Amino acid sequence: MEGPDSTAATKSHQVGDTSAKLNNLTLRIWPPTQRTRDAVINRLIETLSSSQSLLSKRYGTIPKEEASAAAVSIEQEAFSLAGASFSGEDDCDMEILQVYSKEMSKRMLDTVKARAASTTSTAAPSDSAQVDSNNAVSAGGEEFISSSTKAEA
Repeated sequence: MEGPDSTAATKSHQVGDTSAKLNNLTLRIWPPTQRTRDAVINRLIETLSSSQSLLSKRYGTIPKEEASAAAVSIEQEAFSLAGASFSGEDDCDMEILQVYSKEMSKRMLDTVKARAASTTSTAAPSDSAQVDSNNAVSAGGEEFISSSTKAEA
């Protein structure tokens, strides 16, 4: 049977070993695991194709198949750019992750804006709604002025 002194010494040694291991532990957030990247892609698809997202409410939804292809492209481009931006071993993982996140946001916004512009430019104005050079839309005799025109007035 061990005495109280040997039990305390054993526990103190275990705590010291655990403390040393924790001091040597390095948490790396870059590069993200493939599982994390896949989760990011799934979230991008949801954001681009869901009618509930703010982007979709403003710029319209993208069909799921098209959103899937766009999300993969957005994530891969952002990942490559972020990885290339920081090549040294002393680079801060948080800074790289921030570049990755900002690039995805920028590319996602560019994607929805470009799609909205191409959808708008390919749609011909109907007889009941004609757009004039002053950004005013006439529909059935009523005139609706865009918010930029209202701000100028």
